[in-house]
Formats: sequence, structure tokens, C-alpha cells
Amino acid sequence: MLARSYQSGVHLSEYWVSEKYDGVRCFWDGHQMLTRGGQRIVAPVWFTAGWPAHQMDGELWAGRGRFEAASAAAGREQPDEAQWRQLRYMVFDLPDTPGSFDERLPALQAAVARIGQPWVVAVVQRKLGDPAALQALLKETVKAGGEGLMLHRGASLYRGERNDDLLKLKPFDDAEARVVGYQAGRGKHEGRLGALEVETPEGLRFRLGTGLSDAQRENPPALGTWVTYRYRGLNPSGLPRFASFLRVRSDWPPAVP
Repeated sequence: MLARSYQSGVHLSEYWVSEKYDGVRCFWDGHQMLTRGGQRIVAPVWFTAGWPAHQMDGELWAGRGRFEAASAAAGREQPDEAQWRQLRYMVFDLPDTPGSFDERLPALQAAVARIGQPWVVAVVQRKLGDPAALQALLKETVKAGGEGLMLHRGASLYRGERNDDLLKLKPFDDAEARVVGYQAGRGKHEGRLGALEVETPEGLRFRLGTGLSDAQRENPPALGTWVTYRYRGLNPSGLPRFASFLRVRSDWPPAVP
């Protein structure tokens, strides 16, 4: 289940609101953990011991502003005990449990309680009365280091697609693209990377020249690597406005250049 961006005019009374956790999307299929792209996540045996045979959808989270720590742990073929001790599995849905999200929510809370492990946490869901309360919660969450908010329609069934049953609200938009080339730097960046040439899943190409650290300019992401970029709206051509590099998506398998 994938989210669309929040737009004004949404009937808030129909939605549950929670924090958007900046981690690695993790799907438990009843036997193993998988990334959003379907790659297996190898966790220590103790981390998933006693987990149920039914499905859970959630986020592997290392704390606010610590996406890289979660991504590093999830991306290893041999799990690092110290890294996994820092993670929590934030559960926000039960895909194969019948009924609406209103009905799945108490089942989710009961399932997490039965697991009884401190690193498995049911995401807190709340109802808000009006858009002003939603914006106030967004401001409070971002000020505390959070990424944003998620809105989940109470009447929705779990569907593996992008739709308005799940919405994300953040101070900026973001999306993924794969690296397809490089632009040489000029001026202060002479002799190293100036910008990444990237391509969206829809086939649109553009450059990301801001947001890159000095280390990333010296050793840029490999061709085929997926990266996340942030932007503010779209141009008439469909290209993102004011796009800047945010991070490497090491939890996504590289695409063929």
C-alpha cells in the first residue's frame, strides 16, 4: 500500500493520523522481512522470534533523523547485532487481516501486545478535528525532528496500490529516481562531481546538483543506484521544481544502468 500526497479539502474525520517514520519500509509476510522492492531483509534470529504467521506492514526505524542507521542495518547480508539493537519495528497495518482499517487497528494493537517485544511497536493513531489541528501537529512533529505525518482512511481495505486511502503530509515533496549519469563540476567543484543525472520511474530525466555532501561529490553513487530527492511542485513539463538530492536508497536494489 503506497501513499499519495495530502491535498487540502480532505475530510479529516474519515482519517487516522500518525507520524511518518523516516526508516526502511518493511513487510513481514508471516515468515520473513521484505523491503518495499521485495528484497529480503536479514535480521538476527532474536529480532523476529515469536512473530505471528500473519502479515504485518511497518517501518524499521532507528529514531528521528537516523534513516542511514536503519538503512545500513537492513542492507547487510549478515546482520550486525549492535545495529539491530538500535532498531524498532513500527507496525502500522495488518495486510491480510479482513475488514476496514477501523477494524484492523484494534487487531493490530492486540497482535503487537501478544508479541510482547519492546522493539515491536504499534504506531500511535489519532483523530484530529480540523485542518488547523493537523497543521499544528505537523509543525510540532517536524520541530521535534520528525519527517511528517501519515493519514489513513478508516473505512479503507488494504490494497497494494497507490491511492487516497493513505496520504502523506510533509513540508516538502519527495520521490525516487535512479542515477544514469554524471555532470562534471565547475568552480569550487572542479575535478569532482557537479551533479547527478537521474531518471524517474516514468522516464523523466533531470539533474540533481544541490544537497550533495563533499564526500558524495568525491565518491558519487554508482550508476543504477536509486536516490531520494526533494522538490516543491512540478513544472508544466512534469519535471520537479527546485529538486535537490536527499539520500541514497540503499534499501532499493540497483537498477540496470
